[in-house]
Amino acid sequence: MAEKVDRILALETTKKVGEKVVLKGWVHTIRDHGSITFLDLRDRSGIVQCLGQDLPKVSSESAVEILGEVKKRPPKLVNGNIKTGEIEVQIAELKLLSKSEELPLDMGSQNLDVTLPILLDFRSLTLKHPKINSIFKVQAEIARSFRDAAEKLGCVEVFTPTIAASATEGGSEVFGIDYYGHNAYLVQSPQLYKQIAVGAFERVYLFSHAYRAEPSVTTRHLSEVVQLDCEIAFIKDFDELLDALEFVGVNALVGAAKACREELKSFGVKEPKVGDSVPRLKLKEAQAIIEKRTGRDLSREPDLNPEDEIEICNWARHEKGSDFVTITHFPTHKRAFYTLPDPKNPEYSLSYDLLFRGLEISSGSQRINELDKLLSAMKDRKLDPKNFGMYLQAFKFGMPPEGGFSFGIERLTMKLLELGNVREASLFPRDMERVDTRLKK
Repeated sequence: MAEKVDRILALETTKKVGEKVVLKGWVHTIRDHGSITFLDLRDRSGIVQCLGQDLPKVSSESAVEILGEVKKRPPKLVNGNIKTGEIEVQIAELKLLSKSEELPLDMGSQNLDVTLPILLDFRSLTLKHPKINSIFKVQAEIARSFRDAAEKLGCVEVFTPTIAASATEGGSEVFGIDYYGHNAYLVQSPQLYKQIAVGAFERVYLFSHAYRAEPSVTTRHLSEVVQLDCEIAFIKDFDELLDALEFVGVNALVGAAKACREELKSFGVKEPKVGDSVPRLKLKEAQAIIEKRTGRDLSREPDLNPEDEIEICNWARHEKGSDFVTITHFPTHKRAFYTLPDPKNPEYSLSYDLLFRGLEISSGSQRINELDKLLSAMKDRKLDPKNFGMYLQAFKFGMPPEGGFSFGIERLTMKLLELGNVREASLFPRDMERVDTRLKK
């Protein structure tokens, strides 16, 4: 560029009427009218219309630099659909920074109406689309709101490994790896490490990748997820854990929704309803409500299936004015070995799930904190204590009463925006059929 002008963002042009500006971004759309060419420039702040004569040939998604003057649009040409709709930039000079090849998709469409496989096959391109891009801006706000809520509880952020010496919860649904000639595993969750951490820091939170070798392809499961976890020691009672769970879960979603009202509007979804408080039900109570509403007998079921989750969330919304509902006291034998049985009825555990708009978004429990009881629980599950050396070490040196919970950020994002598939809420999803590209059969 011949003139020395600092770059500004597209959204800042609204305050620069009559001034010369430099913009850098991607060509979103082009409209060639012969003597004059209109192009929409997109950068991280939004889109602005630019126009000029005798411009160099550029293609959609090419990276460009533009020198021009910001002008008011004629009243009849104002575009109320974009924040920069009252102005346009008259191009004095356009520099091609990187040319884009011919696009396999119509990136100028408002909603990018393509199938999920195509959406993921061309991920480096589809992530540029404003609608798809906004999913991950919302996701970033969920992470920020989660962090804010956890820190208000007095938690300190810690960073745990994703390679472990043993399977977190036992079982075969783990990815084994060769670790310098030794057996190791990708963690199913950071559970054991965050429990060790509260023995030193008392209250912790973390972001962690977790891996599940589950042989399933559903709209709500991934092989690799990002977990948002809290673990809290020296708890007073079970209710204190439920208070913490609901405080963090509600604030993560409500905070993100308030910060991203325009994005939620573009997806046609409303902000979460909370009501006076999050309703709490024991599993048996929830099953009784579902039976009364549907006639289905769930008395022998150890958990809620997807249909049940939708039904009890409908009840919570209509009867309690809440998009959230907490379910507690799942059968002890169906929960992980470290879950504390309810002293009043050991058949059921001091465990909980937080549901939001028909989907489980979090799970957790009060933990067993006494070494002898933990060893007994491991024995009942046929787990070898030798495989949990560092974890058990923490319980030899004063582990206080504690518990915690975990969210999956992809599920939070999916339900807040009411997406049809959790893969849409994963930047680069991993499942049984894909590692970057689709796996060949």
